[in-house]
Amino acid sequence: MKTAGNILWLVLAGWWLALLYLIAGVIACLLIITIPFGLQAFKLANFALWPFGRVAVPSRDADAGTSLVGNIIWIILPGGELAIAHVVAGVVLCLTLIGIPLGLASFKMVPLALLPFGKEIVREDRAY
Repeated sequence: MKTAGNILWLVLAGWWLALLYLIAGVIACLLIITIPFGLQAFKLANFALWPFGRVAVPSRDADAGTSLVGNIIWIILPGGELAIAHVVAGVVLCLTLIGIPLGLASFKMVPLALLPFGKEIVREDRAY
């Protein structure tokens, strides 16, 4: 069922959400000092392509202070826009009966789009 959900997600919303993350990542990497933000965007692009069967969990290795500063800068730069994109995708997907589970998945990705630092994405069976 996860594979079917992921394929449907990819066709209806995943490809363009991942594209937005990729654009944000490339721009961040071009500015050199913001390369950590670009790497984070690439990680989220991968998650936006194939989200079912994976979850975001707090990272064991994350430093709370660094994550806080990173999240504040992230919200100011691409985070707000990416979160709005997830909300728009969620609303559009919820307009159809078959898209409701996908829309709910998009809404669940909003907090991660806003505050990605200090989180890691793992398979559901490896979530701790």
